[in-house]
Amino acid sequence: MEQVKVLNCNTVIAGGGIAGLVSALELLQSGQQVIIIDRDTPERLGGLARWAFGGMALSETQQQKRMKIPDSPDTLLKDWHSFAEFSDEDIWPKAWAKEYAEHNYDKVYQWLKSIGLSFLPAVNWVERGLYTPGNSLPRYHVLWGTGWHLTETVLALLSPFIKNEKLKIFHQHKVLEALIDKEICIGVKVKNERSDVIFDIKADDTIIACGGINGSIEKVKQHWPYQGNNVSEKILNGANPLSDGELHEHIQIVGGNITHADKMWNYAAGIHHPQAEFEGHGLSLIPCKSAIWLDSVGKRIGPMPLVTGFDTNYLCQQVVKQEKPWTWQVLNEDIAKKELAVSGSLHNPSIKNKKLFTFLKEILFGNQRLINHLTNESEDFICADSLDELTNKMNDLTDDSYIDLGFIQKEIAQYDQELAKPKNLQNDEQIRRIDHARQWKPDKLRTCQPSPILSTNKKQKLIAIRLHLISRKSLGGLQTNLKSQVLKESGAIIPHLYCIGEAAGFGGGGANGKRSLEGTFLSGCILTARNAAQAIVLSENKNNNAK
Repeated sequence: MEQVKVLNCNTVIAGGGIAGLVSALELLQSGQQVIIIDRDTPERLGGLARWAFGGMALSETQQQKRMKIPDSPDTLLKDWHSFAEFSDEDIWPKAWAKEYAEHNYDKVYQWLKSIGLSFLPAVNWVERGLYTPGNSLPRYHVLWGTGWHLTETVLALLSPFIKNEKLKIFHQHKVLEALIDKEICIGVKVKNERSDVIFDIKADDTIIACGGINGSIEKVKQHWPYQGNNVSEKILNGANPLSDGELHEHIQIVGGNITHADKMWNYAAGIHHPQAEFEGHGLSLIPCKSAIWLDSVGKRIGPMPLVTGFDTNYLCQQVVKQEKPWTWQVLNEDIAKKELAVSGSLHNPSIKNKKLFTFLKEILFGNQRLINHLTNESEDFICADSLDELTNKMNDLTDDSYIDLGFIQKEIAQYDQELAKPKNLQNDEQIRRIDHARQWKPDKLRTCQPSPILSTNKKQKLIAIRLHLISRKSLGGLQTNLKSQVLKESGAIIPHLYCIGEAAGFGGGGANGKRSLEGTFLSGCILTARNAAQAIVLSENKNNNAK
C-alpha cells in the first residue's frame, strides 16, 4: 500500500474519547493546531463517555458541604489506598492517586462547572467496602445530563476550532504506530480504515488516548484478573471492540512500559444488549440490593450473600467461581420498580434529557418504564405470575432444566422467613447490608424496605434476570508520570509522547490499583488529559522563550 501524503500539526491525538477531546480543547485554547485520529464514526465521537451515566468520585464539593459530608483530600487518599492495595513498586500509580485526591476539585469539578455543567444535589455512597474498607464517606456525584451532555458540551466548545480548521478530525482512521526518530516521537502513522490508504502525521507532540483493552474479550481472557479462578466460558462486552489493545502493544515495542494489564473493572451483572451493535454486546445493570442472587441451580450464592454497592471486585470474584457462566437475580415487581437500574445515559433518559419532573416521579413512584422496556426487549429478563411459571421460564433460557422448583422455593422461603421476623430477630447479612445502605437518605430513596420476595399480602409479578460477567474498564495501561509522559521500563521518558485516560490506566499505568472507588474513570480521563495538555503548553512556551 502506497503512502500518499504527510500532514503536520502541533499535536496529534490518537483517540476521540473524552480524554482526547478534553486534551484537544485545552491545546486549541492555547493556540495550537491539533489533529484527532478516531476509529469510530462521527456520531460516536466521544467514545464510551457518550454512553456513560456520568458518575464521578469528587471531594470537598458544594454538594458534599450542603449534605454535611466531612470529606478531604487526605480522607479520599486513605480510602483510595485501602481499596487499591498498592504494592511498594507502584510509585507512579500512588503519585496519580495523590494527584487525584489533591486536585479532583480544581482540575475536574471546578473545570466542569466552568464549562457550564452541573451535578445532581444528592451525593451517593457506593463501593463502601466489604472485607476491605472502601469509600468511608459518600462522594459519588452524578452529572446532570449524564456523560452524554458532557460529551456534547465539549464538542460544542470544539466546534469553532473545527470551523477555522485549527482542529481536524479523521473519523474511521486508525493509528498504526508512533513514529520514532532517534528515540524521540515525531508523530504517527495512520490508516484510513475505509480505503486502506496509509499516511504520516508529523507533530511536535503525540498523545495516545485510544482507550483500554477491555473491548477485546480475547485480551480480557489473556490478562484474566481473577487469579485462582478459571476463565469464564462467556463474557459479555460492555466496552467497545475498537479498544483492542493493538496500539498499546506497539507502544510497548518502541519502549513504552505497560503495567497492571491484569487489573480490570468489570461488572457481575451484565445482560445481552437489547439493541446489540456487535457480537456479544452487553448492557451493565446496577443489580438490585433486595433481590436474592442465585447460582445456575437456584442456590443462593454465599456464604456471604452478594449485595451491590460495597465491593464490585468481590462480586465479580464470586460470579467467576460459579460452575456455569451465568447467575440469576430473583425479585418481585415492587423491588424492580424502586431498585432496578441500567448503567448508562441512554437508559436514564430523565437524567440525560434533564427532565426533572420525570426523574422525581420515577424516584417517588418507581420506574415502570424500564421494567416494561426490559420485559419486551431483553432475552435475559423474565416476568411470571408464579414461582412455578418463573422456574420453567428460567430453565427454558438455558441448555437444561438446572433449577428444581422445590429447591428454589426452599431457598427463597428461607430468606423470606428472616424478613418476616421482627427487626430485632433478623439475622441475615444481606438484610444488614440493605439496612446500612438505607441509613443514607439518597440511597434510601432507591432501596426498598426489606420485605419478603414471595409476598402473601399482595399479588404481583415475579422477575428473574439472567446475568453474565461483563467487561468494562482496563485499570492498567501505559505507565506515565504526572505530566502524562510515557515512561520506559527504566523510568526514562519517551520524549514528546504522552498517554491519557484509560490507555494510561487513568494515570501511571494503574492509578486505581486493584479496585476503583467507582466514579474515577470519567474524572480520571479529564485529569490526565488536562495534565498532558498543560505540560505540552508549558514546554512549548519554554521553547519559544528560549528562541
